Amino acid sequence: MTTRAIEPEHDVPAGLDPRRWVTLVIVIFSVLIVALDTTVLTVSLPTILRDLDTTLPSLQWVITGYSLTFASLLVIGGRLADLFGARRMFIIGAALFGLGSLIASLSTNVPMLVLGEAFVEGVGASLMMPATLGILSTTFQGHERATAFAIWGATAGAAVAFGPVLGGWLTTDYSWRWAFRINVFIVPVAILGALLFMRRSRGTRGTERIDVPGALLVAAGMFLLVFALSEGETYGWWRSLKSLTIGGAHLWPRSMPVSVVPIATVLAVACLCAFVLLERHKERTGSDPLFEFGLLRFLTFRYGLITTLVLAMGQLGFLFVLPVFLQDARHLSAIENGIWLVPSGLAIIVGTQIGARLTRTIGVTNVVRVGLLLEALGLVALAAAIRPTLTFLELLPGLLVFGIGLGFAGSQLTNVILYDIPGPRAGAASGANTTVRQLGAALGIAVIGTLLTTETTRNAISGLRHAASLPEVIRTRAIAAVHSGGVSFTPPRGTSPVHMATLQHLLTDAVTDGTRAALLFATFVVMIGAGLSFLIPRIHPTPPEEPPDEELAESLDALGPLTSAGVEPMAPTSSG
Repeated sequence: MTTRAIEPEHDVPAGLDPRRWVTLVIVIFSVLIVALDTTVLTVSLPTILRDLDTTLPSLQWVITGYSLTFASLLVIGGRLADLFGARRMFIIGAALFGLGSLIASLSTNVPMLVLGEAFVEGVGASLMMPATLGILSTTFQGHERATAFAIWGATAGAAVAFGPVLGGWLTTDYSWRWAFRINVFIVPVAILGALLFMRRSRGTRGTERIDVPGALLVAAGMFLLVFALSEGETYGWWRSLKSLTIGGAHLWPRSMPVSVVPIATVLAVACLCAFVLLERHKERTGSDPLFEFGLLRFLTFRYGLITTLVLAMGQLGFLFVLPVFLQDARHLSAIENGIWLVPSGLAIIVGTQIGARLTRTIGVTNVVRVGLLLEALGLVALAAAIRPTLTFLELLPGLLVFGIGLGFAGSQLTNVILYDIPGPRAGAASGANTTVRQLGAALGIAVIGTLLTTETTRNAISGLRHAASLPEVIRTRAIAAVHSGGVSFTPPRGTSPVHMATLQHLLTDAVTDGTRAALLFATFVVMIGAGLSFLIPRIHPTPPEEPPDEELAESLDALGPLTSAGVEPMAPTSSG
């Protein structure tokens, strides 16, 4: 399972491709729409909640599902590029991504939005992203290759910085649906450009096999696990509170003695255990496993992956809950929300560059440790600043410290993970790195999003029960509405202006308390990661005058900002 660069066909002239810079532009625009997809959407969540009349746990499946689909199929996408050619997989992936964007832009309910964004777009992205790196690796050589990867990485970093602004502007002045429609216009241009300008590549079909059973097991296991973590409040952690219904069919009636959640948890553990046993068997028999567990004998790889998992949980949890607070408690517009979050994206880019320089003096492992501690400190500062009258200047220090820490840790964890991996295994290890990061993102959204909903609901109901100024009938109706709506609760119709103001005040305080709890939990998760980072063997500073592989080091440094977008680069490999 090695996602490596595809060798050009024999009829491709040797030397540099004269169309290589056009190819780079096509690739960059493609990376941009994939990286923007989640960051644009985060600031639109409160608006989508109201437009589709849904709840936060249901809507979080849009982002969680995308991460899960991407994570589950990313390594397979790289293998398909090996077998059938990078350009072909890029075109197929782009077409699917555009189709998913079209479905999402036309969605009238959450299931349709999940189908378009989480499933179809996720499949398309999992085919596109490995192919783009293979295309660049075979199109460019020498220092031009490092430049191409640097532009690739900077594009994803810029998406983190300006995605919320773009999403806020589209949501406020037009519609959140335009966050998907822009992809519908860009994708056909990218496909046409690929057909006209990209170098053809030949795959290795017939010499390698795809581990379909392994992919199905890990995808099913993670889906069930995230479902259990995110839907426990809705369906009940043990006692059944609601029927699980899909398409009008009651898959798990409310009358069952236990909720569907513990059943899903047991099935998730069974699928994941079966995946481990299957992959170990395939590894022993040389049958192309999806994940090579034998690589875990390298301590940098083992603890680097675990640290990456918790880092992604804290990072995506932060990106998920803060927009909800800024719009539902601080009452900012979507575009104001995006502008307030710009400093964190810019700080990530700055932290990435500073962290890359510091590796030459204090070493890669120490940069990761410092980054995790800074990230935790930033989250604490954000949690301390959260209140309904929060100002931008009060939020700014936490955003900057968090972003710089994330830039430090996120960018250099790739170096840590790949440090001891033999060259022939670098693609497999990098694919595992990407998969773990996406799974961490999905788990972070599920766990921290659930905590936000649970704490908000609990605090709102407590406040309503102690609100002596509210008539009993309004209090009862409001409690029922909070139970069903959570952070998307709206006061019942017909409520007088005086009582409306009381209800809005109670909800604002509840969302504030829920956000603070979620941020503190994210801090706890990141601190676990900081502790685990001390298990990573120290990687000594590399003297700048004698780099072990100058081109690879430059490429990995340049690709650092990708970690902030939830997309991890595969190690570039030389070709010729």
